[in-house]
Amino acid sequence: MPGSFIEVVVRTEPSLFDELIALLHAAGFQGFWEEDRTVRAYIAEDLWSAALSDSLHSLLSSLAYSHSLPPIDVTIGSLQDRNWNEAWEATIVPVRVTGKIVIAPTWHPIHPEPGDIVLTIDPKMSFGTGYHETTRLMLRLLEKEIRTGMRMLDVGTGTGVLAIAAIKLGAAGAIGIDTDEWSFTNAGENIRLNHVADRCLVRRGDIDSVGETGFDLIAANIQRNVIEPMIPALVDRLAPAGCLLLSGLLLGDRDAIAQKLSAARLGIFTEESENEWIAVGARPLSTQRTNTRI
Repeated sequence: MPGSFIEVVVRTEPSLFDELIALLHAAGFQGFWEEDRTVRAYIAEDLWSAALSDSLHSLLSSLAYSHSLPPIDVTIGSLQDRNWNEAWEATIVPVRVTGKIVIAPTWHPIHPEPGDIVLTIDPKMSFGTGYHETTRLMLRLLEKEIRTGMRMLDVGTGTGVLAIAAIKLGAAGAIGIDTDEWSFTNAGENIRLNHVADRCLVRRGDIDSVGETGFDLIAANIQRNVIEPMIPALVDRLAPAGCLLLSGLLLGDRDAIAQKLSAARLGIFTEESENEWIAVGARPLSTQRTNTRI
């Protein structure tokens, strides 16, 4: 990201981050930082214009209106040249997600403990680090539910971290799908970095691109407004006794998601939460185990 460019600082609900970043990326913004309730977006100064500024404010107004939120706070400023990749990479450090799962980039030294499962993930600046609460929650559920020999589907794979983790936890095979070209490329890179390309496939497309069925475990770390209409299609691809893991959800989404799952004859049997986020695991009601918890 050489040269001078514009920094747009957007303060809004974290639940909007994924949708907001996707919209800004489509509008030409080239890099993003997520921190607390703030997204910082960058675009080369020679690409900035009054028309783009108007378009940005219209986009933010529409986004707030569609989610019944108050107006989104935005600040626009100009920044001079700096080594953005170096500055950004300095913020990405190894993260211990569970007692044995560690996420680490290639550029940071790591000294794993005996029994650790290291997920080598080099994320791209454009779409965040992959170390968000929703990812950590999903990995904790995945560690509990994956079984040797399972077939796994990762919907909205992003960096590919969940599909890679499934393989390293014992899954026989995993497919990761994402509609975004960046995700398709980055997930493929990370799959190769982790030496699981023989058992892990990444595919660009939505759920309709998955003709396979009978998955033992399906994970979708997206957001409620995307997950809800997709639930019937996910169930269609789930094995009769399969497990569906959902993340990207706020605590307040729990009851609504439970109702949608119940309508599809699935029930929540396990859940994890961190800060304002929640992830749930659901199974067909006819196969609920007697020792599970709600």
